[in-house]
Amino acid sequence: MKIVATANQKGGVGKTTTAINLSAGLAARGQRVLLIDIDPQANATSGLGCEPNGSESMYYPLLGESSMEEKIIPTRLPNLSLIPSGMDLAGVEIELARMDDHLVRLHNLLATSKKHNSFDFCILDTPPSLGVLMTSALAAADEILIPLQCEWFGLEGLAKIVQVIDQIRDSGANPNVTLEGIVMTMYDGRTNLSRQVVEEVGSYFPSQLYKTVVPRSIRIGEAPSHGMTIFEHDPNGIGAKAYGNVADEFLARHSVCGPPLAST
Repeated sequence: MKIVATANQKGGVGKTTTAINLSAGLAARGQRVLLIDIDPQANATSGLGCEPNGSESMYYPLLGESSMEEKIIPTRLPNLSLIPSGMDLAGVEIELARMDDHLVRLHNLLATSKKHNSFDFCILDTPPSLGVLMTSALAAADEILIPLQCEWFGLEGLAKIVQVIDQIRDSGANPNVTLEGIVMTMYDGRTNLSRQVVEEVGSYFPSQLYKTVVPRSIRIGEAPSHGMTIFEHDPNGIGAKAYGNVADEFLARHSVCGPPLAST
């Protein structure tokens, strides 16, 4: 099981949208996927049409009071399972901060889960902050995927999250974590700004930058309000095509072949 954290401390950049639709795209291509929502706002949970429920979140596993496997629930999508979130998870940051091993608790839970070999990929949807839950996810992940909005402020956020990844690696908490990729979101090909930001990111991170860009799309924004992935809400639209391409590119980077989304 490969553990991939979608992370960006800046909100509103398409992080949760990417976590949901990448997970759904991978599942549609035959990959066994576990999406873990560790953001107390529970947007990934509601975005999949599930009711946020603190008692079914990572709250008790992180405190050592239950196993992670007990919290896994199936979704309506084949191959996609979920550990939901809820507001109770907000309190875990305070409790974890008092513990000496708070940075490795999530890592240890996921290491145990890896041994069961039940999933091919685990996607972590992280909070838009640099708190305990975010740093725990970075310390637990094999790889980091950064969704990045096509704006200049996004570049500042990118520099910060890359710095934090380096700090996690250098501290010894997760020496092998890698920056898997950067997915540009909210791209508007009509503006010079979007093109310039993509070019700027590509000049610094040529191998990490995904070739696929996710366009600005009302349909992408609407889908979570219906509790649907973009593949369900607008299967023939530009958003579904883009996230399908992101899933294909992700699998190609991991040397995994999967059937095209349209054939599922």
